[in-house]
Amino acid sequence: MAFNIYEVITQRIIEQLEKGTIPWRKTWIGSEPINYTTRKPYRGVNLLLLPYGGEWLTYRQARDCGGYVKKDEKSSMIVFYKMIEKKTEDDEKEAYPYLQYSNVFHVSQCEGINSKLEAIKPDTIIKPIDTAQGIFDGYTTRSGVKVKHVEGSNRAVYSPGDDTITLPVIGQFLSAEEYYSTSFHEAAHSTGHRSRLDRLSKPAAFGSGDYSREELVADVDTH
Repeated sequence: MAFNIYEVITQRIIEQLEKGTIPWRKTWIGSEPINYTTRKPYRGVNLLLLPYGGEWLTYRQARDCGGYVKKDEKSSMIVFYKMIEKKTEDDEKEAYPYLQYSNVFHVSQCEGINSKLEAIKPDTIIKPIDTAQGIFDGYTTRSGVKVKHVEGSNRAVYSPGDDTITLPVIGQFLSAEEYYSTSFHEAAHSTGHRSRLDRLSKPAAFGSGDYSREELVADVDTH
């Protein structure tokens, strides 16, 4: 079957929306997705295609920077338009945009590459709350849900597809309480995985009744 970039883009967007990547609320400081080498921010549909914020680069850019992509890391797709020329029936040249794609990796998926983002310096040092951390670690250990922290990211999300909670690091939050509130909220979503309460077997589109009910479940469970 021929590769259809438009179909792939549509499916990727649907997958991201079904994961709930639109944040329920944001109580942390983070960066939108940008290219590591050019420092240009990603725009438009790429904000939905990329799973979290921070710096992204291609396999070649990682190599040119003296680093490399870690083994078994999966890339994310971005798209862009490139102008190409084509001759018309009158033998004149006509330029038109052609949609292309590229595969990129987050800087956290690489070795030997240091982030160029300015370090986040909160007004106060955010220290973990031992009791809250113990509850969170106890749940994730027993349930088997994976937890991934992405420094500099601007998103907190639970992905039922790979059963993973992705969070900014604790130092990006306004307070430790906000960090654990967000962590527990995403953990509450993870209880709906098919291996647990099987509440998320049916995808819920953003803004739908099912989506709203799931957000209420997560809010009630964490308050």
